[in-house]
Amino acid sequence: MSALLEVDGLEVDYGTARALDGADLRVAAGEAVGVVGESGSGKSTLGAAIGRLLPRQAVVAAGTVRVAGEPVLDLPPTALRRLRRQRLGFVFQDPIASLDPTMRVGAQLRLVLRAPGRDGRDGSEGADGRAGLQAQVAFHLGRVKLDDPRVAAAYPHQLSGGMAQRVAIALAMAASPELLVADEPTASLDSQVREEVLNVVFALARQAGTSIVWLSHDLPAVARRCDRVAVMYAGRVVESGPAADVLGDPVHPYTAALARSAPAVAVPGVRLEPVPGRPPVLTGPSPGCAFAPRCPFAEDRCATERPEPVRVGAKDVLCHRAAELEVIA
Repeated sequence: MSALLEVDGLEVDYGTARALDGADLRVAAGEAVGVVGESGSGKSTLGAAIGRLLPRQAVVAAGTVRVAGEPVLDLPPTALRRLRRQRLGFVFQDPIASLDPTMRVGAQLRLVLRAPGRDGRDGSEGADGRAGLQAQVAFHLGRVKLDDPRVAAAYPHQLSGGMAQRVAIALAMAASPELLVADEPTASLDSQVREEVLNVVFALARQAGTSIVWLSHDLPAVARRCDRVAVMYAGRVVESGPAADVLGDPVHPYTAALARSAPAVAVPGVRLEPVPGRPPVLTGPSPGCAFAPRCPFAEDRCATERPEPVRVGAKDVLCHRAAELEVIA
């Protein structure tokens, strides 16, 4: 299956701090991929780079990002806007910050629905005029369980957090994106609303054949919902593959430590263990394995030689001792 998203050797710096240190990621059409790791591992920077939404102070030092074959980091402004409009959708952690506070919800949806899209829309309201457009607004809000007509007339600040996040999802999915990047979209919601919102996101994506890159700390939810998982540490993907294999039978010591620290992923009856030590703050390329100072299996070369991916079953593992650790696992 050909990749819809291809990230190769991506390096991103914020001044003297390195956020991505050679990140690689593949996402196939219709696939849901969870990207997990501790805070500071580079997840949000990777998600922003997919749509070239990095802040001004970010510097891409090396690497490429391709969506449907298009070189995202090299596109001129007009082509970049077209790519975002026709192929990409984004749902961020803070829905209020991503909505226009000066426009009613219905007006924001109408802007999306009028825009030319890859599904043949020409950007006009069509023969049905405004009435037809209003019906579409109601349809897209209904898909995210917002059936009350007062929602379309409301401003973002008049909505609860869960309602605002559903509106953000409706806006993203109304454009029929090929790839949806969801960056901790439910982190600020309570557990019941969180499940409802995630159910909506993944149901809509399945219906539309939309691929998902879900950036999350929630390993149990990722294990339940995603086809594949990519585990990030210090700006690199250290283990990736089928979700059940990566989180259920981890090889990389960092993935194993994450699994032991997560409820519903750790072995039942075994006490949860925090990952020992602290993540590094990189100021440039890591000379070796960035996890070495925290790793119980580290040897001398781990501190000085950068590991390259090793194929272990259906997984790619960034570890010098991957073959040995597979036996231990």
